[in-house]
Amino acid sequence: MKSKKVLGEKGEAIAIDYLKDSGYNILQTNFRSKFGEIDIIAKDKDTLVFIEVKTRTSNQFGLPEESIRPWKLKTIERVGSLFRLLNPDMPEAERIDVVAVELDEDGNLIRKEIIKNAFL
Repeated sequence: MKSKKVLGEKGEAIAIDYLKDSGYNILQTNFRSKFGEIDIIAKDKDTLVFIEVKTRTSNQFGLPEESIRPWKLKTIERVGSLFRLLNPDMPEAERIDVVAVELDEDGNLIRKEIIKNAFL
């Protein structure tokens, strides 16, 4: 894989397909505000889900999901609140999920996993 941007885009594409196959309804990708960004916003049955995608080509610094820090979850909560203000017709229940994607150095998929209900 060449750059972090290309790696991230490939990971998000894999995550979107995986989420759809798992029954999620994708509402929006790369929702940005001055407070930060949410990679994917979806509905899983009657729950609004804010999804962080982490992609890695090596476990040298740990698994992808291990790189998500408490400040990132707080940012997702804050940006999610803005999304709710702009979209008041969303389900009341919500959660934060993480999609971990591991690729080899050539960009081939090694592992993908949805971690539901990530929290501080």
